[in-house]
Amino acid sequence: MFTHKKVFIFLLIVIGATSCSKSFQELNTDPNRPKDVTPGVILGQMQYRIVNASVTASRNFTNELMQVDAPRSSPDGQGLHRYVVNPGSGVWSNFYGFINDINAIYSIADRQGEANYKAIALVYKSWAYSILTDLYGDVPYSEATSGTSGNFTPAFDKQKDIYTQIFKDLDTANALFNDTKALTYGGDQVYNANALTGTKNTGIQKWKKFCNSLKLRLLLRTLKRDAEVNASSRILTILADTAKYPVFSSNADEAIFRYPGTTPYFNPYYNARPSDWNQGNYYTKFFINNLNAWADPRRTVWATTVNVGGVATYRGIESGYPVSTEYVVDQNSSYSNTLKTLPQLGVMMTYAEVEFIKAELALKGYATGKTARQHYENGITASMVQWGVALPAGYLQQPGVVYNASASAADQLAQIMLQKYYAFVWVDYQSWFEKRRTGLPVLARGSGIPAENQFPWRVPYPTYLQSLNPAGLAAAKASMGGDNSNVKVWWDQ
Repeated sequence: MFTHKKVFIFLLIVIGATSCSKSFQELNTDPNRPKDVTPGVILGQMQYRIVNASVTASRNFTNELMQVDAPRSSPDGQGLHRYVVNPGSGVWSNFYGFINDINAIYSIADRQGEANYKAIALVYKSWAYSILTDLYGDVPYSEATSGTSGNFTPAFDKQKDIYTQIFKDLDTANALFNDTKALTYGGDQVYNANALTGTKNTGIQKWKKFCNSLKLRLLLRTLKRDAEVNASSRILTILADTAKYPVFSSNADEAIFRYPGTTPYFNPYYNARPSDWNQGNYYTKFFINNLNAWADPRRTVWATTVNVGGVATYRGIESGYPVSTEYVVDQNSSYSNTLKTLPQLGVMMTYAEVEFIKAELALKGYATGKTARQHYENGITASMVQWGVALPAGYLQQPGVVYNASASAADQLAQIMLQKYYAFVWVDYQSWFEKRRTGLPVLARGSGIPAENQFPWRVPYPTYLQSLNPAGLAAAKASMGGDNSNVKVWWDQ
């Protein structure tokens, strides 16, 4: 009797403990946390973080170098506006971290048979690597994310080989996209390809357009190396078969992460203090004076005004000024506070850019379906739409804007590239890459730029690579012909 009683009590304790343990696990399980890692879980966060990095790069690097803005004072003789480029001042660390996420999306999607996720990952990989290699030249690619297998000193691949693989990956992505399927695990915050509209996935259709538009950008950039990568014939293939290789055809297609303005998805300048946002840098005379001459409505979105004789005026400062110059706070135009909450700041590629690409191609004799002038005007109009302003009556016919089809090819290209420069505002490093490719637009050299400082052609490698990957860095330097901002990358030689 006593023994049976002890056994009974023991069983109650075991059952109770098991029940408590089970209840504890149930109570401490987050129902909102995914049990398995899916491509959708990684995708949305990666999209937000990678575009934040590119937007920040545009503001902190490209805008100063390309005379969009200049610092209020610069007494140390340094600064991008004086063509001083610090090693590693691009997106090296950030982008390589994101590429790990991109590769994870691809690998998981491959195991699960999710073709659309694989295609999106390949587009992101191509976009990210194109920026990295255009910034630095030769960079780790084939061994870049092999740390999990013990390789912490990856070799640097030649830019030509990276571009060759990018073109292959974009072709693969183009073939993988399936617009009859929704993204099984959601996560897409760019095109919302998470569900079907009727029987079609319009988001996937736009991803496919981004894929081919990006390829067109990079093919144009490598035309000087046509014999090595068949850039010209590949451009012709895209232009000749828009059903198979669609590109952006309206503003609705453009690749923009539109910040929803809800936690945590604010643009990176949402909480910026005035001293950091618009009191330390001002728009330059080059940037503002053209907009003033054209009475350009994009000024109202981009810039603040200052009071000059009782008139609200857009006014800029010199770029590359002498070290003794210091501009007074709030006496020149700077960044509008509107930009801090503007949804469309997260730009990767726009419809305006595609139209300017086609304008240049039409000028070079490619059959684009329209004249260079028509594409040029479409590009200007698309940029206005992108920034939420109306094209003023007569804007395209005014001096300085009206397209001169009877001018020399060089002068027509200069017109196209000047308007493309304005359409590139907030688009990572693209205006600098295109300046390197074409020499346009022509920017005045500031009087405070030392004679020995040359306009930079690349960003030197991060200095920490000297200790982390000395062999790979040494090989890259030898391949590139040096490691300074005067060395040109492969497509620019």
